[in-house]
Amino acid sequence: MTRRTAKVLRVGSLARVEGEGALHLRLHDGEVTEARLKIYEPPRFFEAFLRGRSHSEPPDITSRVCGICPVAYQMSACRAIEDVCGVVVDGQLAALRRLLYCGEWIESQTLHIYMLHAPDFLGGDSIIDLARTHRTHVERGLALKQTGNALMELLGGRAIHPVNVRLGGFHRVPTRAELRPLAERLRRARDDAEATVRWVAGFDFPDAGLDNELLALAEPGTYAIDSGTPTAMAAPGAAGLPADSDRALPTRAFPLHTFPGHVVETQVPHSTALHSRLDGKRHLTGTLARYAVSGRWLPPDVLRTAGEAGLGDPREGKVCRNPFRSIIVRAVEVLYAVGEALRLIDAYEPPPRPYVPVPARAGTGHGATEAPRGLLYHRYTLAADGTVAEAALVPPTAQNQAAIEQDLRRTVQERLDAGPAPTDDELTALCERVIRNHDPCISCSTHFLDLTVARE
Repeated sequence: MTRRTAKVLRVGSLARVEGEGALHLRLHDGEVTEARLKIYEPPRFFEAFLRGRSHSEPPDITSRVCGICPVAYQMSACRAIEDVCGVVVDGQLAALRRLLYCGEWIESQTLHIYMLHAPDFLGGDSIIDLARTHRTHVERGLALKQTGNALMELLGGRAIHPVNVRLGGFHRVPTRAELRPLAERLRRARDDAEATVRWVAGFDFPDAGLDNELLALAEPGTYAIDSGTPTAMAAPGAAGLPADSDRALPTRAFPLHTFPGHVVETQVPHSTALHSRLDGKRHLTGTLARYAVSGRWLPPDVLRTAGEAGLGDPREGKVCRNPFRSIIVRAVEVLYAVGEALRLIDAYEPPPRPYVPVPARAGTGHGATEAPRGLLYHRYTLAADGTVAEAALVPPTAQNQAAIEQDLRRTVQERLDAGPAPTDDELTALCERVIRNHDPCISCSTHFLDLTVARE
């Protein structure tokens, strides 16, 4: 008869991620037999209360899903509804949307790098600890984030839950004179972004790799942010390679309107969030996926900085699958977003009107953009009068849950195999670090982790 012991370890807060969750680990004779990331926040029913609303409302309503990436929700909603209505927003209005998105990337990715992730590598529990021991770096991070916030405030009307976005464009567009001070800030921010890449490249990274398919938008010729075609890169195991292989593998793209047939959501008993699979396989979206799929289209100066930071050159078929090194890729993306914002401002000419009309019509439309944490998909079905009949939102974290659980199983098993047997406190710290590698956005509220370790 096997003696079973179980111990519940309650950690007051899982610091430096967004949302409420728990982790259940089951160990049997030194083997990890189960790892479940339990998201237990109450469902928020956004899709339900979008039904019956006017087609003009989802951009404002869905921006409230997340206080850290509201622009991603606004832009995916706009794209999906404009798709229904047969409207294409282009020219300077499209450029302004991308500029606003750059602001969100700068502030959100910088927040993760400095305030959520860096303490894991520097022995601190929080940004407060780092402010004592690495004050110069923290001040640089705050300055970078404030630059992103300034872009959000000017183009979006405010930094959190912007109010200036609407179907077809904006309620108001800026003048060149209004953008000029931002360009000056961005030039200073470029130096800070380069310094950030060099700083995080010096961290100590464990060896690790992910054997998942990678999914991101792709738009040949540019690094996809606010548009593109869903593109998947094969998992190393499918090619007989180890999970930490740095080889770029074959990709396959599919039209956005077929997304629901490829990324299928299911309910799992241990989570209030749906789990997703890509063509029946576990997949990962986000920073590592974007760099693998679109990295070769980054500007040469950004790729040079990435190479100096130890990342493989995507133009030479190299990718990064080490989740611990995702902090470097995020820093590279901040550098790119700063440079892209400068390019857009330098080329800006105010459009003749702030928006194009988006008259309602019946049908179903699809929209997707790259939130800082990964591909965000929206689908809306409208009645002829523009009433929303159906809505579906597929956020990055819901897609990534299965990959995070697999990463937890792998990492904990490697720790057990290395010996000596870790304590529950050590396991908790390790698991929290693994989760933070993926920067899950469970919600915008406070965060708690209950770790249940069942030792058999």
